[in-house]
Amino acid sequence: MGGLAKHAAFLDALHNAPRILTEGSVVERLRRHPAGLLDPHVANASLLFEPEGREALAAIYRNYRDIGLHHGLPTLLLTPTWRANAERLARAGLAGRDVFTEAVRLLAGLRDELGERETRVFIGGLVGCRGDAYQPAEALPRQEAAAFHAPHVEALSRAGVDFLVAQALPALSEAEGLALAMARTGAPFLLSFVLRPTGTLLDGTPLAEAVARIDALPDARPTAYMVNCVHPSVFREGLSHQLAASPSLGARVVGLQANTSRLSPEELDGRAELDCAPPDAFAREMARVHAELGTRVLGGCCGTDERHIAALAGILAEGTPGALPP
Repeated sequence: MGGLAKHAAFLDALHNAPRILTEGSVVERLRRHPAGLLDPHVANASLLFEPEGREALAAIYRNYRDIGLHHGLPTLLLTPTWRANAERLARAGLAGRDVFTEAVRLLAGLRDELGERETRVFIGGLVGCRGDAYQPAEALPRQEAAAFHAPHVEALSRAGVDFLVAQALPALSEAEGLALAMARTGAPFLLSFVLRPTGTLLDGTPLAEAVARIDALPDARPTAYMVNCVHPSVFREGLSHQLAASPSLGARVVGLQANTSRLSPEELDGRAELDCAPPDAFAREMARVHAELGTRVLGGCCGTDERHIAALAGILAEGTPGALPP
């Protein structure tokens, strides 16, 4: 399937599927691996070039792929490239290595294993902000961000992803730059923010304002928006605040990859111990998000693993979960 056909298939699923499953945490699961596989600079990207690490990555992605397949849900898998910008790759000794092609090749191989069923799995090219995702003061200005991120998103697009996504964005300015860079590739793209319970980004910008300002950029309108790295209750509260003043926002913010923890970003940052809720509790919280707000793209972030995603998929596959037990 060519690039345009891949993009069209993803867009059809995004706009028309009643529910879409995304992966749960990848990096955190690897952090708990007994071999200590993560690189301090690029996290899981370095594992693409290590046999043990590559197999550990493949096993985690295969978990999430098979859960979606079992429950008949379109499923999004994201490349292990969130921290793989040029500066970090150089620090990790990976300058000159084709990280983005290898990342897409890994996920494409897992999709190819499915044969005719591969049309239910979509590969997203993942990038993150240059600095600390919990520190909005480190965010790049718009034009600097566009120039900084362009090589990474262009490489992912050339490698054949179905869509692009930037996650855990704390500030409007860098999100604007990412939108400019991603739009130039011609691929569908999503921007995903960290949200406060008040409905603002970490830099204080109200979500509705951020979406309106990015949507107004010439020729750089994202396909849609998401939120990640917050508890479902924080998303419900924050988005509800914004919808009260901007009802149309619900059509633009379509997804949530949620933490199991209710702790704030500042409380989670650098935390040694995992703060993890039971899978059934996480699934009920996510089902409430879907039922109350119509959020259709659902998955996990910090604290989640295959158990949480399986519990979520089970509820989503039953249909609109509007009447769940407490």
